[in-house]
Amino acid sequence: MNVLVWAGVVLIGGAGSVLRFLVDGAVSSSAGRDFPFGTMAVNISGAVILGLLAGLALGHDQALLAGTAAVGSYTTFSTWMLETQRLAEERQYHKVILNVTVSLALGVAAAAVGRLIGSQL
Repeated sequence: MNVLVWAGVVLIGGAGSVLRFLVDGAVSSSAGRDFPFGTMAVNISGAVILGLLAGLALGHDQALLAGTAAVGSYTTFSTWMLETQRLAEERQYHKVILNVTVSLALGVAAAAVGRLIGSQL
């Protein structure tokens, strides 16, 4: 790995995290904050993009920049788990179950759709 790849990871990763912040904020503002719709939207859209990249069969450096730097910084497993744990602390168990099952089901489906699209390009 050379310096340009590392610089790309830093810059693209930073852009991905800023985009996550903006998308999460926009979705949460319009949908409300009682349920983590913003995080769900970010993670599902990220799954589509990562599936698409997998379907494209990129080279190592391209996959590192696009998959790890861009999509890895855009999506957020830790926030998803923190929000789920917060819902559990508040004894909103139906929302916990909904958040986990819908996120997993739609995430896997989104990745599959993205991969299918990527493999056709």
